[in-house]
Amino acid sequence: MNGVDDHIPSHPRNDAGSGSAPWGPDTDPSALDARLQQLLPQAIADLEDLVRIPSIAFPGYDREPVHRSAEAVADLLRDAGLQEVSIESVGDGAPAVIARTPAREGMPTVMLYAHHDVQPTGDVEAWSSAPFEPTRRGDRLFGRGAADDKAGVMAHVTALRLVGEQLAADGIGVTVFVEGEEECGSPTFRPFIEAYREQLAADLIIVADSANWDVGTPALTTSLRGVVDLTVEVRVLEHAVHSGLFGGPVLDALTQLSRLIATLHDGNGEVAVEGLVRAADPAVEMREADYRRDAGVPAGLALSGTGGIAARLWTRPALSVIGIDAPAVKEASNTLIPAARAKISLRIPPGQEPAAAMEALVRHLEAHTPPTAQVTIHQGEEGKPYQAKQDTPATALARAALGTAWGTEAVDTGLGGSIPFIADLLEVFPEAEVLVTGVEDPQSRAHGIDESLHLGEFARVCLAEALLLRGAGALGRAS
Repeated sequence: MNGVDDHIPSHPRNDAGSGSAPWGPDTDPSALDARLQQLLPQAIADLEDLVRIPSIAFPGYDREPVHRSAEAVADLLRDAGLQEVSIESVGDGAPAVIARTPAREGMPTVMLYAHHDVQPTGDVEAWSSAPFEPTRRGDRLFGRGAADDKAGVMAHVTALRLVGEQLAADGIGVTVFVEGEEECGSPTFRPFIEAYREQLAADLIIVADSANWDVGTPALTTSLRGVVDLTVEVRVLEHAVHSGLFGGPVLDALTQLSRLIATLHDGNGEVAVEGLVRAADPAVEMREADYRRDAGVPAGLALSGTGGIAARLWTRPALSVIGIDAPAVKEASNTLIPAARAKISLRIPPGQEPAAAMEALVRHLEAHTPPTAQVTIHQGEEGKPYQAKQDTPATALARAALGTAWGTEAVDTGLGGSIPFIADLLEVFPEAEVLVTGVEDPQSRAHGIDESLHLGEFARVCLAEALLLRGAGALGRAS
């Protein structure tokens, strides 16, 4: 196992002893796991090769690594036995990979989604090891994209290496769709899936871009918050002037912007924007100590908001200032700043329409604009929240596969983050059912410094997906 044998447990719960197992009596989870253990060294080596490619699709970054990453993913999917593999794009969008083996007449098709692009690294010096040089420490693999979402790509590849031949023999169709621009907002996602609707059509869609409850406990993500964002600019002068000569009658733009931002929350840290909705509190709760540990909250600091941690994370709005344009401290001079701007990100729970949330946020900012400043608002992204159907044959199959792979019952969980393209998938493929699974855990630090993947959890993800695919034939076709 290349030094990781002791860290990848192999104890699936064997639910295939009777004919009641959803993947059928001819699939033994223990035997499948034994084969998986043989495949894991190559899977991890392939993942390390993907992590070495700095596939950042954000504007201003070199696009060559993104194309190189797409080529590497296409090669992996050809090796996994997919019959048709191509790299496609729409307009100036980043390259995506479509790989498929069509279904036999009357049999269902499963689409497996992941993305091969990654977030920028941030301060490289803050990383414990080079972000694009995968490094194993204990039971974790560190590197940008090691978890989000190149591990998702490799989970699909490894599951197909495990059961792809059986799926082809049974006539079950498989389509793998690996996007190349998810981290920068999927700007061409909707036109892409409309342009390639025929190749991507599926009865069941598995999105491997979420997180599990904890190391050792799987989760099926059943809700996601949506997102709206905007940029607000505050101007108080036509140009900068000397703060000593002119300061007093005019408050600088940064002070006035700060005062405007302060109106967005009440004294408890609750979002104070009227017109936003809350969803029902979750059925499960997260321990405050776990949240503090995973988020890195310094000891002694109080948390913002009221109510349960899970509700504050999943089913209530959350508003953050994610960027400010203003002079840096080291460049500060004795001048009144004439203009400053901030980017504001608002996460919205299931049941909230993004357009209504945007309208409420704009209305709040306009209503709280002081008469001493001019405010200009530039509206940005709008992404819908997601609420899954929770009592369907597909969700039952997913829970069974997760529970068997981990040896413990899966948790139905929400996620505070957003995957807006799920709404597009459901609109373009209205008969399909979407399952959201994940390779991350609370310590993965996706998007952050020292992102990592727990290798034991990765093995369980691969086994669970293989079992899910083996059971997909019993789900039938959506239409």
